[in-house]
Amino acid sequence: MELNEGANLDTSQVEDVRGSTGGGGGGFGLPIPIGGGRMGLVSTVVILGIMLCVGGVFGRNLIGGGSGAQPNNGDLNQRCATSNPNRFSDTDCRNLLYVNSVQAYWTVALPQTFGRPYAKATTRFFSQQIDTGCGPADSGVGPFYCPADKHVYIDLTFYDELANRFGASGQFAQAYVLAHEYGHHVQDLLGTEAKVNQLMQSDRAGANHYSVELELQADCYAGVWAKHATETTDQSGNPLFRTVTRQDVQQALDAAAAVGDDAIQKKMGGGVDESKFTHGSSAQRQQWFSTGYDSGAGTACGTFNGAASP
Repeated sequence: MELNEGANLDTSQVEDVRGSTGGGGGGFGLPIPIGGGRMGLVSTVVILGIMLCVGGVFGRNLIGGGSGAQPNNGDLNQRCATSNPNRFSDTDCRNLLYVNSVQAYWTVALPQTFGRPYAKATTRFFSQQIDTGCGPADSGVGPFYCPADKHVYIDLTFYDELANRFGASGQFAQAYVLAHEYGHHVQDLLGTEAKVNQLMQSDRAGANHYSVELELQADCYAGVWAKHATETTDQSGNPLFRTVTRQDVQQALDAAAAVGDDAIQKKMGGGVDESKFTHGSSAQRQQWFSTGYDSGAGTACGTFNGAASP
């Protein structure tokens, strides 16, 4: 993967609230119980074991909430400016570029593919714990998307856990994480997330199944973006990525495998119980990322077989 050193990054797409959200709690400790539908897990922050698996839609049924955190992007603006020759050695700046690229892609692709306008969602970098439109969360939930306030949330120390505990290292593994979360934002804009929420409430026995389909579609959308990453540009038309290699794609696939439900269950010391899957198996997650990447088309991401498709 080669990033364009000359690209102008749009820091308005990220809010750095790490200076106002710290204190107590946090961490990515396993074991956290896996299983149960995500519908009502939700009066606690213990959600699917570090959200198992790279994120999800947090707090579907929570009401209220909201963040009092105040963003301060001054340091981010300085470190990620083109005047800093080492900016892409900085995790913050690389992830800012990933956010810019994913949103640049969907800004064009969503109306072209689905006939819907794309509305940008801000990613919030937080530390340890934060209040959100979906309720309070801490680092233990992993990266997530909150449909109530249209933010993606991530404690960037999650990537250390992803690499060290789950063996999914590499910079493009990080890009996959964010592209997956923005896949949930796309689902929210298309109404898919709301349809799934209705299905999960009306058919509680099938709630985990619907959750898996939603997560696999977000993986597929991540693959679609990866296919087109080198086509994305900054606001002046400069490319954001110069190259994305097969090795980069493999890093994303390795991350998808590492956070499959079966892999997580095994790591927690138990047997594999498909009835408790909420994100899909390692093989399924790799399959659907590959489907998105190989096709390059959001229309190929039909994990629901029409039941909750846009």
